[in-house]
Amino acid sequence: MGKTNTFWRTDYQIRASSLRVIGADGKLIGVLSKNDAIEKAKKLDLTLVEIAPNAVPPVAKIVDFGKFKYAEEKKLRAQAKNVKGGEVKEIRFSPFIADNDFKVRVERIKEFFADKNKVRVVVVFTGPQMRVKQTGYKVIQRILVEFGDTAAIDMEPKFLGKHLITVISPISKKSAKIQAVAKKE
Repeated sequence: MGKTNTFWRTDYQIRASSLRVIGADGKLIGVLSKNDAIEKAKKLDLTLVEIAPNAVPPVAKIVDFGKFKYAEEKKLRAQAKNVKGGEVKEIRFSPFIADNDFKVRVERIKEFFADKNKVRVVVVFTGPQMRVKQTGYKVIQRILVEFGDTAAIDMEPKFLGKHLITVISPISKKSAKIQAVAKKE
């Protein structure tokens, strides 16, 4: 994972003249002038880091800068790890696909749906297969029947060259129930 471009003002880079200072032990020291806060940090061989520049007065903390920076980057990595979903994955089918291959690909789509990803379903035709385009629509219909109310069509099936493409996305069980109730009314 690459380094983040987050920047913290330290010591004399801090612009505010007075700061609310938090000590190395995590306890509030109080509101001090910038120079007094820097002196306190220097006595402890630590760095004064501005952690909340938009507060009034800005908040600064006396820390070991290397450890502070590492902890902040670790938090960012953990947040980035938790962000998931929203990608578009692609699964390719043949118009005359065997049953077992079909089932394997449908299971793969279910895995993508579990991660809340959209799926681009592509039925790939070769030269002679282009004469029977309806088989591609049947494959897509078979996929939609397999998922029932748990999938929504984001893009209707259409041909782009020798590929029949559609995009489907997962519907949560809660919204599927809401749609079912709406259909009954």
